[in-house]
Amino acid sequence: MSSKYRSLLITLPHRVGALKSSLDTFSKHNINLTKIESKPSKISTRVFNFHVDIDEQASKEDVDSAIKDMIENGKAEKVKFLGGEELPWFPRKISDIDFFTRQTLEAGGDLESDHPGFHDKEYRDRRKMISDIAINYKHGEPIPRIQYTQNENNTWKVVYEKLTELYPKYACEQYNYLFPLFQENCGFRAENIPQLQDVNDFLVEVTGFRYRPVAGLLSARDFLNGLAFRVFHSTQYIRHHSSPFYTPEPDVVHELLGHSIMLADPDFAEFSQQIGLASLGASDADIDRLVRLYWYCLEFGLVKENNELKAYGAGLLSSFGELEFSCTGKDRNGKVPPPEYRNFVPTEAAERSYPITHYQPMYYVVDSLESCKELIKGFTMNNLEKEFVVKYNPYTNTVDVLDSEAKLIALTKTVQNNLDLISTALGKLKKSAEME
Repeated sequence: MSSKYRSLLITLPHRVGALKSSLDTFSKHNINLTKIESKPSKISTRVFNFHVDIDEQASKEDVDSAIKDMIENGKAEKVKFLGGEELPWFPRKISDIDFFTRQTLEAGGDLESDHPGFHDKEYRDRRKMISDIAINYKHGEPIPRIQYTQNENNTWKVVYEKLTELYPKYACEQYNYLFPLFQENCGFRAENIPQLQDVNDFLVEVTGFRYRPVAGLLSARDFLNGLAFRVFHSTQYIRHHSSPFYTPEPDVVHELLGHSIMLADPDFAEFSQQIGLASLGASDADIDRLVRLYWYCLEFGLVKENNELKAYGAGLLSSFGELEFSCTGKDRNGKVPPPEYRNFVPTEAAERSYPITHYQPMYYVVDSLESCKELIKGFTMNNLEKEFVVKYNPYTNTVDVLDSEAKLIALTKTVQNNLDLISTALGKLKKSAEME
């Protein structure tokens, strides 16, 4: 085994039996440890760190399996390779997502006291039932279809009709082009809530993105990690009927009317995945930076079209009040001051905090979605702390760390094959033009 992978830093929950449980995992995978050293955490008393050295006879594959076992079964909170570089655990294949989708920060039935549905037991029970369906979902299975009640469909209808009146005027060109395709292929209409499976099937065909049900709010790291595999985690429950135009957390209205349409646009899909790939193995500080980019672009981004501002961010496209406000700079009630508009500069946006309980006081504007894609790509390649690069394989839905000459040579061959293909195609186009 390479010396680069002989040492691990394991973060364990501070509870009785945690160390024994993790050591048993190494034994289960036939891995011998030559050193175990405790390292109290400087950040939290809730966890404890252990530095372990692995016998050089252990294979990298066995070590990876042991780490995955510890993480997925809750025996360790974090595992890092130590040596010439640090390489933390992160999902390497799309099915690895099955683990963290169960680790939601807030489940569907757990509502804060100020939530519109907090005192409605029937609503809370309904949300819990829908959330439990998501908890049991695994990659590759059909997404369960929810039989929405008339009350739920009515809530959807109120929001749908209000927003679709505004889209022609305030949504970006790509959104208005794609929306009829979702009406035709995914059942988008006022009368009933679309099913995630239908949306998923269409997205897979056009950009390769998948929808996956989730029980509630994921951590920022887990949500972004999913984007690396072109997986978008979506709730299936809907906001409370008493406040159809307000929700304190993402619901099926936000996930479908806000996000799904734009994920069918190639540029939007690509920079969504770029942020996701950058999140794999990223430091906590870099996760915070990527979350801010996500917020200012994918949630509240504006684009210039013929000297007018149009929305492409999901937070705007699913909020009729802020959709109009962001594009016109005017609040209908005259209570909110005009917002500030800035050209999108990723290095600036990544460090800028934002409010979550009221309209944004500032919006970043891009010249086009393609330019946004290039700006985000430049940021993720040059402005993060990560010391390694990952590559996504769309054929196997896996990611690989480019950490050896052999992998780089293989990548070079792929690039050369594509260049040869382009050269051949250009030659045929030129020949065809000469014959006309």
